Amino acid sequence: MHQELLASLRQLSDGELLARVQDISAREREATSLLVAHLAELDTRDAHLRAGHGSLFAYCRGVLALSEQEAYYRIAVARVARRFPLVLDLLESGAVNLTTVRLLGPHLTPDNHRRVLDSAQGKSKAQVEEIAAALWPRPDAPTFVRKLPGARPANPLPSGPGLPGAHGPHAGPPPADPGPIQSAAAATVSGVLPPPAKRSTEVTPLAPDRYRVQVTIGSDTLEKLRLAKDLLRHAVPSGDEAVIFDRALTALIADIAQKKFAAAENPRSSTPPAPGSRHVPADVKRRVWMRDLGRCAFVGTAGKRCDERGFLEFHHVTPFALGGEASFDNIQLRCRRHNAYEARLYFGDDGRTRSGTSSPTAALSRPGRLDRAGTLEGTVAPKGRAP
Repeated sequence: MHQELLASLRQLSDGELLARVQDISAREREATSLLVAHLAELDTRDAHLRAGHGSLFAYCRGVLALSEQEAYYRIAVARVARRFPLVLDLLESGAVNLTTVRLLGPHLTPDNHRRVLDSAQGKSKAQVEEIAAALWPRPDAPTFVRKLPGARPANPLPSGPGLPGAHGPHAGPPPADPGPIQSAAAATVSGVLPPPAKRSTEVTPLAPDRYRVQVTIGSDTLEKLRLAKDLLRHAVPSGDEAVIFDRALTALIADIAQKKFAAAENPRSSTPPAPGSRHVPADVKRRVWMRDLGRCAFVGTAGKRCDERGFLEFHHVTPFALGGEASFDNIQLRCRRHNAYEARLYFGDDGRTRSGTSSPTAALSRPGRLDRAGTLEGTVAPKGRAP
């Protein structure tokens, strides 16, 4: 049955497929809103307890087959929706999502909930976290360096009488850490729902224009940090790590810009490339990077601009194979996928141009290969061709 479904979908046009996806997504949002509303009512009753489940969280896991995170998000949002029913309308319309409501829920009040939810519509998780930080500013995180415990062995030795790790004549292995998920399930018995565990590397907004960054580093990096603090004692007597990192990143960006774009404080105007050359002058790269703000400049049919900022490439708007020059007006930033996508529009998967003539850049126009000159990083020009 599913094979037939997939086969039928391959017969749809792009427009039909996109329309179906949007329709299904709208129905999914409606179903999610309904589920959240029902969970909000179920949370006020003992029905799940009478069914043998110790908490609403356990019921969602065991009966509804939701994952730990899915159950946590829906219960948290249901409790917010019980206070502010407007949440259900916004969920159904797609104006906000479960993550947005979960992040803002603790800070919503009868006076501010409409204004705050309106400001969060269409925002990313990072942007919503900044809204929450503005509602509830927290003090700067203290700076500290501590050694983390070593990694636990994959298969620890058993503990018992006469074995390593035993703490008595009949001692067995210590009880296992229940972990965040089991702790969350246990906590929901009393109605308290702790947030899911975060990764060790994170950026957390604390207040407007203030962020906490947590990262794990090695001993060599720690020694470099200490050395940098010693060398900068005259400029940063306090040894503030935040100032040290800011200066280090400023120096790193300047160094990378110098290597990639031959950046200079007073750059000279570069000479135009020779006719037929694929070379993109450093001056053009600098100006293009600043104009496109270090972001893919591809704009979709509905006016949506791509958000990608990593692994960008310098793209010829009019392809080099069709006479396009490496000029400021003809060069734009593209992510790898949109660069390859536009190559297929011009040359097709078989390396032939729209007019049907054989393209000298056929190998470059196929998906997964470079099709334009001048890449930033992580790419290698095909053998025999200038980058």
